Amino acid sequence: MSTIAAISTAPGIGGIGIIRMSGKECFSILEKIFVPINKTQREIKGYTIKYGHIIEPKTKEKIDEVLVSYFKAPKSYTVEDMCEINSHGSTIIVQRILELCLENGAIIAEPGEFTKRAFLNGRIDLSQAESVIDIINAKTEKESKVAMKQLDGFLSKEIQKIRKKLLSLMADIEATIDYPEYDIEEVTNNKILNELKQVKKELEQLEKSFENGKIIKDGIKMAIIGKPNVGKSSLMNALLKEERAIVTEYEGTTRDTIEEFIQIEGIPFKLIDTAGIRKASDEVEKIGIHKAKEIAKECDLIIAMFDAHRELDEEDKEIIDIIRDKNAILVWNKIDLIPNMESEFKSIILDKPNINISAKNKKGIEKLYQTIAEMYKINEITVDNAALVTNVRHKNSIQRAEQSLKRAINCIEENTPIDMISIYIKEILENLGEITGENVTEDIIKEIFSKFCLGK
Repeated sequence: MSTIAAISTAPGIGGIGIIRMSGKECFSILEKIFVPINKTQREIKGYTIKYGHIIEPKTKEKIDEVLVSYFKAPKSYTVEDMCEINSHGSTIIVQRILELCLENGAIIAEPGEFTKRAFLNGRIDLSQAESVIDIINAKTEKESKVAMKQLDGFLSKEIQKIRKKLLSLMADIEATIDYPEYDIEEVTNNKILNELKQVKKELEQLEKSFENGKIIKDGIKMAIIGKPNVGKSSLMNALLKEERAIVTEYEGTTRDTIEEFIQIEGIPFKLIDTAGIRKASDEVEKIGIHKAKEIAKECDLIIAMFDAHRELDEEDKEIIDIIRDKNAILVWNKIDLIPNMESEFKSIILDKPNINISAKNKKGIEKLYQTIAEMYKINEITVDNAALVTNVRHKNSIQRAEQSLKRAINCIEENTPIDMISIYIKEILENLGEITGENVTEDIIKEIFSKFCLGK
C-alpha cells in the first residue's frame, strides 16, 4: 500500500499541529524533510521521539522546530511504519509540512484511512474501528465510556463467544452427516436445540441493550413547544444555565429553532426551542410555526408549555392535541404571578406529568430534570456490567441473526433433516460476521470509514 499522510489535528490555530504518515516509505520520506538535532544515532527505534527541524529539502531552509514520534511496524496504530510530526499549530506551517510529505512521495490519506489500515491489517476488528469515531464524537462521559469499552473489544468478545458456539455446532452437524451409520442425529439435534436456545437468549439480550445504547449515543431529542410568550426561551435559558435564547415581552420573538445539547445524569438531550404556535399573518413566522409542528412530530419528548395565570384558549388546545399521543411533559409557567400557587398544580391535563415552574425565577427546574430522568429510567442505564449495542448497523445484523436462529430452531422442532439446519446456522454466522468484519462487503467498509475525519 502507498504511504499516506494527513493533518490529524482540528483545523484552526492551536498550540500544536500533528501531521501523520503511515506506510513503507514513511521513514525515507521523513529523512528528506527532517533534520534531527542528534544526528549520531542513525537507527530508527519505535516508541521514540526525536527533536529537530523540518526543512525545505532543496534550500535547507528551516520551516519549523518539531518533535517527531516514531512507530515501527508491526507495533503501530496501522501495523505499518508510522510517524507523527508535532509542529507549532500555525495553519500555514502545518499545511506546508503536509505539502512537503506529499511532494516527497506520500499521498493524501482518505477520511479514516489510518483506522481502516488498522482494521485491514488485523489489529482491530470492524466494531472496534467504528468505536474510534464514537470516541471522537462522544458528547458525554457515559458515551465515551461505552465507546472505549467497544474499542477494548467488549462487544467483539461477546460476538466471538457466540460464533464459537455456533462453529462447534456446525462441527457436530458435519460429523452427523459424514457418519450416518452411528445414528447420532437425534442426540445431535437435542444438543443443537439447547445450544441455539441459549444463543437466542444472548442475542435477545444484546438487541435489548440497544434501547439504552441508543440513548447513551444519540441522546434524546426534546422540543419545547407552546404559544408565543409563555416562556419557552426562558425555560431553555434556565435549562442551559446561560442566556442562549432572546427573551422579550413581545410575542413571536423566536421565529426559527434554536438547538443546544444538555446533559441529564450523563445522558445527552438535544434541546430545541421553537417558534410560538398561533395563527400568524407574517409569512416568516408561519414558516417557523410549521417547523415547530414538524419537530414536535419527530422528537422523542415534548415539553409543552402553558401560561399558568391565564385560562386555556383554542391555541392551547391545539397544542394539547399535538402532544396527546406523544411522550410529553406539561409545564405550567409563571406561577410566580399567582399568589400562593407556587407548590400547587394549575391543572392536570392528560395522563402525563404536569409540573408547575417559574422559568424566570428558576423554580421547578430541578423537578423537571427529575421527571425527565424518571421517564427514561436514566438511573438504570449503566455502562459497566454488560456489552451495550449502540450502533444501528450492529442491531440490524443481530436482528437478522435472530430471524435465522428462529428458522433453525423451527427446523429442529419439525424434525427437518439436519443438513437443512446447517444452512441457517451459516446465515447466523454471516450476520454476526458483519459486525466484526469477517463477513462484510467493500461498500459497507467504505461507508463506515467515510464518516471519519481526515487524519484518523
